[in-house]
Order: sequence, then structure tokens, then C-alpha cells
Amino acid sequence: MTGTVRRVVSLVPSLTEAVAATGPELLVGATDWCSHPPGLDVVRVRGTKNPDLERIAALRPDLVVANEEENRPADLAALRGAGIEVLVTEVRTLPQAFAELERVLTAGCGLPRPAWLDEAEEVWSAVRPAVDATAVVPVWRRPWMVLGRDTFAGDLLARLGVRNAYAGHTERYPRVGIGELNEPGRAGLVVLPDEPYRFTAGDGPEAFPGLPAALVSGRHLTWYGPSLAEAPAVLGAALAEASAAPPP
Repeated sequence: MTGTVRRVVSLVPSLTEAVAATGPELLVGATDWCSHPPGLDVVRVRGTKNPDLERIAALRPDLVVANEEENRPADLAALRGAGIEVLVTEVRTLPQAFAELERVLTAGCGLPRPAWLDEAEEVWSAVRPAVDATAVVPVWRRPWMVLGRDTFAGDLLARLGVRNAYAGHTERYPRVGIGELNEPGRAGLVVLPDEPYRFTAGDGPEAFPGLPAALVSGRHLTWYGPSLAEAPAVLGAALAEASAAPPP
């Protein structure tokens, strides 16, 4: 990053929370999906997949922070074409998350390394498996989509003792029929986050009648930011509770 950064637009909810928790005075714009911290008062620039490029340009940001998975290359190219500096992260593992957060906050935004990032690294370095289970991990319904290979959420679950039944799939988010997901011996647990699809006690577990269901916080499973410090405890408790429950 060249020059002093005083105005930042974030196109990623995780990065929005990270910047807001570390240098809130810098953040001038964020997507409609950026829900944390609660009460965030910045200009909204539509969604991660359809950002309002004119509104972003009108905010005169020194830096736009984005992610290679959540944001479209064409939108990022258009912002660069308008003379706006764009920092794009890649986060598919926990170590990558820590490295990219430091890059965004210190190299990108010129902020000191935050204490919450040190705390998150320390907590995860001491983490122990909460369960010992093979699981299917749906992230969407109609059609059913699950975690496949090479995902940040999959890496977090592995560190907590969950073996992803589709970790060896050629796709990162394969579409898989519900019949295959329920094949005997496929898994001993289903993990249902509340985002991107909002699985709930009444929407999700009934599709897996033979499996205990762990309803988990999507923010703690898929976001890389301040929530990482509490994620092991929050996710571990939900996984352990589901694994200890009587068979459905």
C-alpha cells in the first residue's frame, strides 16, 4: 500500500468487523451483509456480489479490501480501473486467515497489530479436538451444497475433531443430492451453520433423520476476524453437545 490510508471500504463482512474493531475511524463504507459490529454506521454499498461501484468511488477510498472468493474479479478490476487501490485476500486455512488479517490491518491500513489477533492465535494454538466424528457440512439447501476441499471452515472443523466427508472432493462446494448425503456409513454427524444458508432447528435437521445435528454459528465457522478468538469455545460446545445427544 502506498501513501497514508484514511478511508477504507470493505466488501467482506469478516474484514469489515476486523477493521471496525481495530481502526473504526478508517471505515467509510461496507456491504449490506456487514452485520458486525452491531450498530455499524457507514455508507452501505450493496452486496458482496453486486457492489455499487459508483457509490464506492464517490466515497473516495484510499483502499478497498476484498476477498478472492466473496467478490467478483470484474468488480475489482473496475475499481482498479477507476484508480482505486484494492487489496484482495485469499483465506482457505486458519494460518492464511491470521496472515491475511495482519496484511490487511498493518500493511494495508497502516494500523498496529491488534491485541484481538494475538488472542485469537493464542487460543487456536492451544485448541484440542472437541469431538471425533466424520461429518457432512451443508452450506446451502435447494440445491444441497456442502463443504468440499480446501475451505477455511473445513480447516477450522478439522482442528476441532471433525473429518469432512467431502474433503477429498474435486470441488470446493459440491452439489450433492440428499440421498447421497444420507447414505449409511457416509457420516456420523451433520454440521449445520446458520450462514450462508440459515439452517435452524426447524429447517435442516429433519433432512438427516439418522444423524445427530450440530447447529453452529456461521459467523464463528466462516468469518475470519475478532470472532476467531471465541470460535473454538463456541463451535466446540455445539459440536460436543450434538455428539453426546442420543441417536435421533
